[in-house]
Amino acid sequence: MSRSTLRRRRKPAGERALLKTIARRNALSEAERRYVAAVLCCERFADLAVPQVFTRLLDEGTYLCSVSTMYRILRANAQVRERRRLARHPAHEKPRLVANAPRQVLTWDITKLPSSVKGVYFSLLVMIDIFSRYVVGWTIVRRANAEIAAEFIRATLLREGIEPRQAVVHSDRGTEMTAQPVCDLLDKMGVARSYSRPRVSDDNPFIESSFKTLKYQPTFPSAFGSLEDSYAFCSPYFMWYNNEHRHSGIAMLTPAAVHFDQGEAILAARHGRVRIIDVN
Repeated sequence: MSRSTLRRRRKPAGERALLKTIARRNALSEAERRYVAAVLCCERFADLAVPQVFTRLLDEGTYLCSVSTMYRILRANAQVRERRRLARHPAHEKPRLVANAPRQVLTWDITKLPSSVKGVYFSLLVMIDIFSRYVVGWTIVRRANAEIAAEFIRATLLREGIEPRQAVVHSDRGTEMTAQPVCDLLDKMGVARSYSRPRVSDDNPFIESSFKTLKYQPTFPSAFGSLEDSYAFCSPYFMWYNNEHRHSGIAMLTPAAVHFDQGEAILAARHGRVRIIDVN
């Protein structure tokens, strides 16, 4: 704490309040404030910004008050607003999806994998089940587009046996995610669509977390020499992620154990071993 703050706090409350109410010697009177407001709102200056009015008056040899004081007077009279025509975006509710079992809510996204050529990337498409964190589908292409994304989603949902009105597919609002081929496919398959809010980066946390796990692997290369090299890395990685990686978000179970309904048995066995150790 600074010495000035300490001295101020030691003063009696009444004295501190008195100091706050002392008027500034150069403060404008009420009549002067009304005059400034009238000048700012006159026909000559009504459509000009405050700095424009200030400098024009100053060039004519007239000084009424500072620019900030002009703004304060206008704000006090509710006469300050955004002059530009700005797009008004509708309010979007935060997506709230609940999954009580696998294959109810799926989420997907696209991330870039660096190639050995500067500025060139491969596109990794991944879909996971948010209940089990199981990677239900993935593919790598040289460049993603709406048609590739739609085919990836179609193949993944069919492989998982998703029936109409069974699941929700969540994604952000990227170009491929909101493209007409993808929307038409999901509507045709009877799968509900869910999207992150515009300009909100954390509405799709599960897939983003899976990408971080991938790219923070000690063996993740700085660049892939070819599309085949990226497949050679990702294929064993996703096998490991699904079948060996103990996920902190699902009681340190593997995604495969939860996805294929083995989690309860594994947890029961763990608890049994702990009880035996406690007894001994």
